[in-house]
Amino acid sequence: RPALQRLLEDIKAKKVDCVVVYKVDRLSRSLLDFVKMLQFFEEQQITFVSVTQHFNTNTSMGRLTLNILLSFAQFEREMISERTRDKMAAARRKGRFVGGRAPLGYDINKETHQLVINPLEAVLIRKIFNLYLKERSCISVAVIINKEGFLTKKTPSKGRPLGGLRFKNTNILWILRNVVYKGKVCYQGEIINGIHEAIIPEETFDKVQTIITANRRTPQTQERAKGRGALSQLLRCKNCNSAMFFNYTYKKKVRLKYCYYTCVGALTRGYHTCPPRTI
Repeated sequence: RPALQRLLEDIKAKKVDCVVVYKVDRLSRSLLDFVKMLQFFEEQQITFVSVTQHFNTNTSMGRLTLNILLSFAQFEREMISERTRDKMAAARRKGRFVGGRAPLGYDINKETHQLVINPLEAVLIRKIFNLYLKERSCISVAVIINKEGFLTKKTPSKGRPLGGLRFKNTNILWILRNVVYKGKVCYQGEIINGIHEAIIPEETFDKVQTIITANRRTPQTQERAKGRGALSQLLRCKNCNSAMFFNYTYKKKVRLKYCYYTCVGALTRGYHTCPPRTI
C-alpha cells in the first residue's frame, strides 16, 4: 500500500499531527498490523480519530471496543477471501476459465466471460504444435516463428501494454503444455473438461507431451549444483546484457572437462541472436 507508506513517512518527518479515517477498517483489516500502527502513533504522539465510530483509546472500554471492531473487520476480510476462492473453484469445476488474461488463440467474451477462439491467433497455435512435432525443440520453433514476424499476445492494460514481444523457448513451452488448447481447464492439478472450444485435437496434444517428457533433462543434485561457476551471479553478456550461467561438457574418450559460460538470451531466443553466445 504505497499511500500508507507515504503516510508513515510523513509522520516520521513530523508533517502530521492527527490521522483521520472514515472507519477503522479503512486503515487496516489486520488486528496485528493495526496494533503495531497504534504503537507507532503513540511513539510519534499522533492522534487517531475515526469519524463514524466513537471510542476513546485512553480508557480500557475504548480499547476493548477498538479490538472488537478490528476483530470483526479481520473476520469480514477472511470471509470475503474464502467466498471468492469457493466461487472460483466452483467455476473451474464447471469448466469455466477464470485465469485472468486470455491465452494466445482465445479472446474473452465480455458478456458471457467465456473463452472464444480468435481465428487468426488459432492459426499460429496450430502452427506452433505442428512445428514442434517436426522440430522437437522449443528454441527451433521460437526461431522459426520469430523469423516469420509473429509476436506474443498483446494485452492492453492501465500502464504499458503487456506482450507484443518476440517468442522465447519458455513462451513456446508454456503454450505446448497448456491444457486450455485441448478444451480443458486445470484446477489444483485436476484436469476438467472445459466449456470452451478446443484448438488442438487431444491426440496431437498428447503426442507433444510425450516428446516434451522424453526431452526433459534430469535436474542436478544439490552437491553438483554447489560447484557452479564463481561468476554465475556477476557475469553479463556484453551484447544483450543478459545473465550468463555456468555450464560444462566432457570430451569423449579422454574425459576432459570443458567449462564455459552461456548467455541466457542466446539460450532462450536462439544462438543466432547473440554473437558471443559462450565464453
